[in-house]
Amino acid sequence: MKIVVAADHRGFDKKQWLAPLVREWGHEVTDIGCGSAAACDYPDFAFPAAQSVAGGKADIGLLLDHSGIGMCIVANKVAGVRAALVLDEVSAKLAREANHANVLCLATELLSDAMMVKIVKTFLSAQPEVGRHVRRVSKLSAIEEQTMKR
Repeated sequence: MKIVVAADHRGFDKKQWLAPLVREWGHEVTDIGCGSAAACDYPDFAFPAAQSVAGGKADIGLLLDHSGIGMCIVANKVAGVRAALVLDEVSAKLAREANHANVLCLATELLSDAMMVKIVKTFLSAQPEVGRHVRRVSKLSAIEEQTMKR
């Protein structure tokens, strides 16, 4: 899978070891920043990462910041992105299977390294389910289209 990874300064250290790990699992990883632990603004990295997923350059986005909330909000502003802030393995699986999430947001200050690894593995191994979930995700897409017309 093609995965785009981005972080702000609060997620930088975690990104530095998590991105190579995901690469070791056999995925193609593109790191679009940030490049240091110096203070920066999360929208500057979440937005291009989300655009990469929406535009088909990446299959999955992996966004890391202090709470995960900021990057999740930014990513969900991009048409075609379904970003989920995930704090455990169960929600990682459900976000991907039931909600067809294509961007995973992690709270670097709330999760242990071991839990982050479990969450990412779970998210990447889960597949969007068909059936009743397709109907619901289609409704999400319809809402997105309506709001874009305004």
